[in-house]
Amino acid sequence: MKVGMIGCGVISRQYLASFDELPDVQLVAVADLDRARAEAAAEGREGVRVLSVDELIADAEVDTVLNLTIPAAHADVDLRAIAAGKNVYSEKPFAVTTQEGQRVLTAAAEAGVVVGSAPDTVLGTGTQTARSAIDDGTIGTPIAAMATMVTPGHERWHPQPDFYYVPGGGPLLDMGPYYIHALVTLLGPVSEVIGASSRLRSERTIGSGPRAGEVIPVSTDTHVTGVLVHESGVLSTLVMSFDAVATTIHPIEIHGTGGTLAVPDPNHFAGDVEVRRLGGDGWETLPVAAGYAEASRGIGLQDMATRGSDLRAAGELGQHVLEVMNAVLASSRSGSREEITSTVQRPAAVALQDVRVTA
Repeated sequence: MKVGMIGCGVISRQYLASFDELPDVQLVAVADLDRARAEAAAEGREGVRVLSVDELIADAEVDTVLNLTIPAAHADVDLRAIAAGKNVYSEKPFAVTTQEGQRVLTAAAEAGVVVGSAPDTVLGTGTQTARSAIDDGTIGTPIAAMATMVTPGHERWHPQPDFYYVPGGGPLLDMGPYYIHALVTLLGPVSEVIGASSRLRSERTIGSGPRAGEVIPVSTDTHVTGVLVHESGVLSTLVMSFDAVATTIHPIEIHGTGGTLAVPDPNHFAGDVEVRRLGGDGWETLPVAAGYAEASRGIGLQDMATRGSDLRAAGELGQHVLEVMNAVLASSRSGSREEITSTVQRPAAVALQDVRVTA
């Protein structure tokens, strides 16, 4: 797979660190509205050309566009790449609005190209070992789940945090994809949601970088709670906050008739999976049983390169999660339960394997 990367901001560093470990993926071009950032990304990488965005999308060597732009630009860049006959793989969220995301999928289907969507963290050993435990009946029949992410805000560390505090950002659309992709991978698709949210501060102060001390406006809710009703009947409770300081509970807990499973942070690829069995004496760490070992951001591209349209980090999954998130926000405004119109299959499980081994 010949990849052209559009967007050379903070997240691009993690992808760049992965490319040398992916046997079926080759970075051939980079582009950014700030050419200096693109040049820095290409420095020391033989054969990687620095192009404008238009040049990269039109380039004959590029067959797949890796879209690492800000959320508000995701759908536009994807649609332009698809119109040029390219496969696309987008950072999360898949788009800002559900309608934008659907336009991307429709255009891809008409063009006969493949669309992937981050996060690919769910392909690592953490979430996949938890999935294996659920599928093996380790906790009996799943009943409910809790997914919790709290932080005082990304402006404390990110030098350009503006996009986190406008529509398309906030804790739900920024961090929610990790948790909801994991919940769908573990428990299946969502059929309806109930939500509530708040925004207690209208401004944030940048805490690092050249703009430290600058005050930026907040135009999206910064604390979001929701109940996700899975098609299976499992109820997942979601808490996503840019307002709270810390929590002592596991990032994700799955409660079943025979026990409770503690799932590691879905923003990471690995981590201990623990189980507390009914009638047991305490928490037990399960052995690593599934997933890409030693994975990092970009493994979704490797999965895409080897599986084609049957990729696990698929655009359809990204779109389903986007609809869920926007429905939670809509419910928080209306006070009503919101139905989810899309559905997806749980992505295929990942057998335990090394990243450098073709799937």
